[in-house]
Amino acid sequence: MNPEFVFNLLITIIILNFIKDYYLSYLNSKNFETKIPEVVADVYDKKKYVKSQEYKKIQYNFSNFSRLYGLILILLFFYFDGFLIFDQLSKIFFNSTILVSLSFLGLIYFANELLSLPLSIYYNFIIEESFGFNNTTLKIFILDKLKSWLLTILFGGSVLSFLIFQYESIGKNFWITAWVFLGFLSILLNGLYSQLIVPIFNKQTKLEKGELRTQIENYSNKVGFDLSNIFVIDGSKRSTKANAYFSGFGKQKRVTLYDTLLNKLNTNQIIAVIAHEIGHYKKNHIIFNIIFSIIQSGIMLYLLSILINMPVFSESLSLEEPSFHIGLVCFSILFTPISELISLFFNLFSRKFEYEADKFAKKTFDSSYLIEALKILSKDSLSNLTPHPKYVWWYYSHPTLVQRISRL
Repeated sequence: MNPEFVFNLLITIIILNFIKDYYLSYLNSKNFETKIPEVVADVYDKKKYVKSQEYKKIQYNFSNFSRLYGLILILLFFYFDGFLIFDQLSKIFFNSTILVSLSFLGLIYFANELLSLPLSIYYNFIIEESFGFNNTTLKIFILDKLKSWLLTILFGGSVLSFLIFQYESIGKNFWITAWVFLGFLSILLNGLYSQLIVPIFNKQTKLEKGELRTQIENYSNKVGFDLSNIFVIDGSKRSTKANAYFSGFGKQKRVTLYDTLLNKLNTNQIIAVIAHEIGHYKKNHIIFNIIFSIIQSGIMLYLLSILINMPVFSESLSLEEPSFHIGLVCFSILFTPISELISLFFNLFSRKFEYEADKFAKKTFDSSYLIEALKILSKDSLSNLTPHPKYVWWYYSHPTLVQRISRL
């Protein structure tokens, strides 16, 4: 391989991925049905259905603009030696190879964050606001950004420092210790996410004693699932959309309910949603996802260890010497086709798992309440009721609402 070939290969992968995303998005945008799907006709009136399709159109246009904007920025960065400029800037301020790599990757991260900031502001304060979803104030938006940036610097910087140190100390076999480290970190974060990360952004309070808590505990005891940690999160301070999720292992496992969910659903509907989530635990879907993630990271690290020190990568981006950060950038692009295939595989299993969790809820509680909950949440979030099958196959981690209801 020569530098020119590698450069053109990187550009080709970026453009082909853009075309793929644009094409599938186009198919999805044209998959409209004027008639309300029969299975949701009881909760959707004509006005609400039209509004959901308007939301779909606006999101499609916004996504297209965002993709094109991102593509133009990337191509400009490639063709005007952006990588060389950032590399030279990093070397002006630092001598340590670890600090140079951290500085280089940090410059790329923050350049991307700042350039995409107008889009984020427009999406939250114009699009989401116009459809009644946004509750985020400017203060919350700014604080969220600052907290995210600080977490990225502290956490992301620490992880990258470890990887670079291992690479410099061990050489090509660094991927083994890096894999063990990242695997342990993945398990730790899955177990303690609600205790470590969530409090930085949201307030969590234990669900008060009352009918809902009693009914949840009665159901969890009936199915042999110890659930004493039931929390409510103040999701309404950012959005009117509702959600619920499980996190943690063993005694640390907990269910977290958005306050918006409590306002939208009745007791039986909430229990049905929790029954679905418990189904994921009972069917070992959580363990599968963690193992799948660890295997994926192992494959990535092994391939990275083979390719990262190839001089042709640096030469293709106008740099003279190979480095960890340039190898990482080139690898992340070259890995895109493999990453897409892995995502397809994961989404296939994920959709299967959703059906299994629905079946568990149906068997142990009452499918009618789960159907009611799914319909209400879909209506209130203006979700797409008629996505294109190819779009679903490629991107969706969950079956469509119509597909789920047909199985319940």
